[in-house]
Formats: sequence, C-alpha cells, structure tokens
Amino acid sequence: FNILKPKVAVLGLNPHAGEGGLLGREENDVVTPVIRQFEHDGHLVFGPYPADGYFGTGQYRQFDATLSLYHDQGLIPFKLMAFEQGVNFTAGLPVVRTSPDHGTAYGIAGKFCADPSSFRSAVYLACDVVRARRLGMADPRSTR
Repeated sequence: FNILKPKVAVLGLNPHAGEGGLLGREENDVVTPVIRQFEHDGHLVFGPYPADGYFGTGQYRQFDATLSLYHDQGLIPFKLMAFEQGVNFTAGLPVVRTSPDHGTAYGIAGKFCADPSSFRSAVYLACDVVRARRLGMADPRSTR
C-alpha cells in the first residue's frame, strides 16, 4: 500500500502470546525468531502481541498493519470496527482480488434489501490497486 517503511505488529498465536512459554511455545520457538530476523533485515516488525487486548486497547493505532496468525483473530475485531466499509484484499496474486469483508450475504440475494456500499468500496479498492500497479506503485491512496 505504498508505505515505504511500514510499521507492522504481529499477534501471538496462543492466549496472552504464550505467556513466555506457559501457554504454548510457538511464540518463543517460531514467531519471535521470525520477528527478530525481520528486524535484523531492517524492517519495522514488532510483537508478538497478545491478541485478546491488542484491538480493545487501541494498540493497533500505533501500526500501519497488523498480522494476525489465523482468520478469526484479525477478522472479528476488524468487522466490529469497519463492518460496512471493510474490504478484504488478497495479496500475492497475479490478479487483483477484493471482496466486501462481511461476506457474500447469499441469504438476502434477490430481496433488494442489501446496502451496496461495501461492494462499491471493494470495487473502488480493486480499481485503485490496478491503477497503482500500472503506475508502478502499491497504492495511490497512501500519503507516506
């Protein structure tokens, strides 16, 4: 998203980010060494942070991106904060893929009661990403 030096937070896999190994070893054995390697390589990567308090305390505001280690860990708080405006962007594909973050809503298809604003946001983001890629940028919306 065209942020030259993004500040990234990584959430822990286990409750309370493992509590120093008391609630799981993945943070000590895998997550923290990977974070340290990214730091060593000059990237601004921090963590692991306990997921249970990270969003509620507003800690996410200190970062440009948050890496959740599994789907619901990041998506539940994101939907609570931006349900109607949230857009899912799948990185690393040769094509641009976006979708409204609330899902497909098949249950209301054809009933003419859906609010199209989240779909519109997904289409606009896809257009912006395509335009940015053509210009050799990551995201023209970024101010950094």
